[in-house]
Amino acid sequence: MNWEAIADVVGISCILIGSIFTLIAAIGAFRYDDLLARQHVATKPQVFSLIMLMAGVSLLVREASMTWTMLLVIGLQLVTSPISAHMMARSGYRTGRVDRRRLVLDELAEDVARGDDA
Repeated sequence: MNWEAIADVVGISCILIGSIFTLIAAIGAFRYDDLLARQHVATKPQVFSLIMLMAGVSLLVREASMTWTMLLVIGLQLVTSPISAHMMARSGYRTGRVDRRRLVLDELAEDVARGDDA
């Protein structure tokens, strides 16, 4: 076996793993009824699956420009996903769409009660 065959096998494996995680996240989005649980399912596995898919495609395509583009997409996703998840959770909390009885620790309640712009 040469390195190209090994890269093909690893690339296909990465794509398969990424696809499975995407499927699990999609099923979880329908399964959970709480906003925060759905948000967790929508952000955490999707970032991992995107990384796996991009790594798999990079191993299969083997072009430097495509690999750098995939790395840029991964980097931007790693930066923007936590920010968007935080903003969704915060707006859901402030609009009353979060079931506060399910929260184990509610650190934002004090700030909201004080009227701080948290």
